[in-house]
Parts: sequence; structure tokens; C-alpha cells
Amino acid sequence: MSMKTFKFRLYPTKKQCEKLEWTLARCCELYNAALQERREMYTYTGKGTNYNAQAMQLPEIKEIREEYKDIHSQVLQDVLRRVEKTFKDFFKRVKAGKKPGYPRFQSRTHYDSFCFPQVGFSLKNGRLELSKVGHVKIKLHRKVLGTIKTCIIKREGKHWYACFSCEVEAMPRTPYTDKVVGIDLGVSKLATLSTGDVIENPKHYRRAEKKLTKAQQALSRKKRGSKRRKKAIQRVARLHRKVRNQRNDYLHQWSRRLVDTYETIVFEDIAPANLSKRAKPKQDEETGHYLPNGAGAKSGLNKSIMDAGWSQFIAFCEYKAANAGRVQVVKVDPKYTSQVCSGCGTVVKKTLSERWHSCECGTELDRDHNAALNIKALWLGQSLQEAQAS
Repeated sequence: MSMKTFKFRLYPTKKQCEKLEWTLARCCELYNAALQERREMYTYTGKGTNYNAQAMQLPEIKEIREEYKDIHSQVLQDVLRRVEKTFKDFFKRVKAGKKPGYPRFQSRTHYDSFCFPQVGFSLKNGRLELSKVGHVKIKLHRKVLGTIKTCIIKREGKHWYACFSCEVEAMPRTPYTDKVVGIDLGVSKLATLSTGDVIENPKHYRRAEKKLTKAQQALSRKKRGSKRRKKAIQRVARLHRKVRNQRNDYLHQWSRRLVDTYETIVFEDIAPANLSKRAKPKQDEETGHYLPNGAGAKSGLNKSIMDAGWSQFIAFCEYKAANAGRVQVVKVDPKYTSQVCSGCGTVVKKTLSERWHSCECGTELDRDHNAALNIKALWLGQSLQEAQAS
């Protein structure tokens, strides 16, 4: 059994929209209050608290704030679980030596979802029944598979969505071929396969950048709190949502093709978050003046890396492969995969701008194709000459 999420568009009435917005606002208040309680308790007593202790206070809170009686109890409990999870993740990062990122308060504009973890919702005759809200019209554009476990109501701009997390049985499928394919991820091209095939990078964000720039400039000129500013915010959010949807659709299509075709898919074990870090400042030791550090070029590269969606592409392939059963997605060390010749195994140093691999042994091919062959060879555990012959 595996978990799968189905997302559907909701079409609430004006009154229902107001109720959903009101529910989000109350959940945001509760989240911030629970976070504040944890901070103050640790400051004054040196001890923290947990979900159980805070959940026990919900009946008292409802007596003081009667409006919380109009929200399903499990929705409020899930808000407190969300606070619990943020602190657990914080302490995990501390123990791992990563940048901790202490839990922060949420604004109403950023707190955009609430969850029915077990009960309080049901699907009937093309409508979603939500406790304390009513029957909301829903667009069921595909069949919901398995057993629904949770229902998340999410706001995206002016639109509302229902996300059902379902427990479904795995449906094994045999790939078209039992071959291994190595994949080198890039910026100018989204991916190059060891077979020589190329997945182009549509650069959705870059294509929408001019419109986004104009929309964000218009937003910056609007007076805070005005209706015009709210409309400008919605326009910027709509443009970002369109780019995200375009990218997801493209990555879904190609990840499905790869999983349906190959039995083993080999990626580089890369960390896009590390590759897209800002350039470090350079300072003259004698004068103290800051020197050119290529921040402009690095910023453009970072934007292209994030636009490509490498992590998302790998994640889509991984969960589709898990559902397929016989397909596996693996990762190998990316060290020297771009520099080593796939024909003879010698190191041919190249700058990032050199896109063609040329070796004295006579191997001539695209730099990314050469890297994809090396990635495949690393997984097979062969010498580079054997990998090339196979």
C-alpha cells in the first residue's frame, strides 16, 4: 500500500468563500498562539511543551473564544500538530548541524490551508461536504482511487482546492525495456540521456519573466491596504501559479515516459539548494573594499537552476518508479562525471562554458552526453571502456 494525493478544484459560493477565509484566519491565530506559548514557556521555565499538553487546552479555549466552536475539533487539533512538527524539524536540523531556522509566526496571507485528518468531510454526488461549512461544489476531473485518509482545503490566490490523501494499492507495471539509463541534468537542456536523447528545457519562468516584472512593479506602486494592491497581489500570484503548473505538467510527462521505458534510472546525487547559493562576497585584505565576485552571473545561473526544477523532476521519477514496482531510481556520486572521458577514462578538464567533449583518444561528443555515459557506468560498476562498448 502507498499514499497518493488527488487534487481537485472547488467552486464555493460567496458565503462559503467567506467561511473558508474565516476558518483560515482562526487557524492562523491558533497556530501563532501555540507558537508563542512554546516560546514563552521555554523562556520563563527552561522547559518546552508538547502537542498533548496544548491539545488538552482546546476545550478551555472554546469557552473563552466561542467562535472556535464553529470549527471542527480535528481541524484545530491538526493546527497544533503542525506546530509540533515545525519544532521537531527544527531540532532535527540542529542535531544534524544544519542551519536551524527557528519556527516563525505566520501571516494570514501565507497561512493558506487547513486539514480534516480523519473525519468531518465526505464526497457525495459531485459535492464535497465539509463540517461547519456545508456542501461545496467540486470538479472531479478523475476518479479518486483507494481509501481517503485526509482532506486538505487549500487556497491558491482566489482559487480553492481539495487535496485528498488516499491509501492505494500499488499497481506494478513492466517497463518497455530492462535497460539502464544515465541522466545528466542541466540548464540549457533539462536532461541528457546516456542514449543520446535530449529533454529540452522549456524555461517557463524565463518566458514569463517580463510579465512578472511588470506585475511586481505595478504591485510596488500600490498603496498598502488598498483594494488595488490586493488585485495586484492576486495578479502576481496568478502568474507564478501558471509557471508552477506549466513546470509540473512538463516534468510529470517526462518522468512518466522515463519510468515506462527504463527499468533503472540513474541520476547524479546533487543538491540543487547548495548549487543555487548566492555568491560569497570578496573583500580586499588591505583596503577592505569589496571586489567583484561574479554575483550577477551567479544570480542568473541560480535562477535558471531553480527554473529547471531538478529536485522535482527526480522526486516525480522516484514516486512513479515506486508505484511501478519493477523500476528503480538510483543516484551516484557526480564527482568528475563531466571531466572524465567516457571513451578512455582520462580526465579532460573543461570550463563550464565548453559544451563539447573532445579527447585525444578520438571520442567526440556533447559534454552532457559524455557525463550521462559516465553516470551510467558508475552505477553499473564497469570500467569506462566496458560501459562504452555495452
